[in-house]
Amino acid sequence: MNLSVLLIGDIMGKPGRKAVQALLPEIKKTYNIDVCIANAENLSHGKGVSQNTLAEIMDAGVDFCTSGNHIWAKPEGVSILSQENPPVIRPANFPPGVPGIGKKIITIGKSSLLVINLMGRVFMKENLDCPFRTLDAILEEYHDTPLAGIIVDFHAETTSEKNALGLYADGRISVLVGTHTHVPTADERILPKGTGYITDLGMTGIENSVIGVNYDNVIGGYLTQMPQKFDIAESGEVVFNALHITIDTETGKTIALARIQKRTIV
Repeated sequence: MNLSVLLIGDIMGKPGRKAVQALLPEIKKTYNIDVCIANAENLSHGKGVSQNTLAEIMDAGVDFCTSGNHIWAKPEGVSILSQENPPVIRPANFPPGVPGIGKKIITIGKSSLLVINLMGRVFMKENLDCPFRTLDAILEEYHDTPLAGIIVDFHAETTSEKNALGLYADGRISVLVGTHTHVPTADERILPKGTGYITDLGMTGIENSVIGVNYDNVIGGYLTQMPQKFDIAESGEVVFNALHITIDTETGKTIALARIQKRTIV
């Protein structure tokens, strides 16, 4: 049996949410998607999540969400993470006692899929536990659990750290996708031992922007070196970036993968 999985990059504010609403239903039909997982840390005007913004994308067809460093930006995000059965997870390598969970098993029909969220340490301001050792500990915890596949969202800044973790995990997980930089990479591939990989999924947000932010503000900051208010671009052409993977549920390995990039006007 094969499992068809769609992984959507960071959804940036209202334009990103509208693009998901406009494009996702047809994409799910076209690719016969069994489960759709999206990074939601930028849902609410670029930083954080709310019940309403999560509901918007989940009503459109997103089944589950990962996140990253901005998940704490709004108080409502902390309360969502503290729920008994949250629809979104946070990076697992935050210190003990932090609200939320860093991994979760989701059920698709008769199949169980383990979703893990990790965050990088290179050039990130947070002082986090080692993502490599955290992944080892999680995989050991679920060693005897029957799983159709294991998905890892690695929210990290540098290509080298993402590449290293992908190769470190090769053969032990189904796929590792990078998020956070909002710029899609063209290095999607199946690693030697069967793990699908891409350095960054890219964002779902206004294309003619600076990673989803109004470019005038960002350019002004570079020109003057003065503080700027970074507003989310609200209208224009939105790019939707995702990765479609097919998992062999007998082996838990990726057997096919392809980038998806669509555009719509909001």
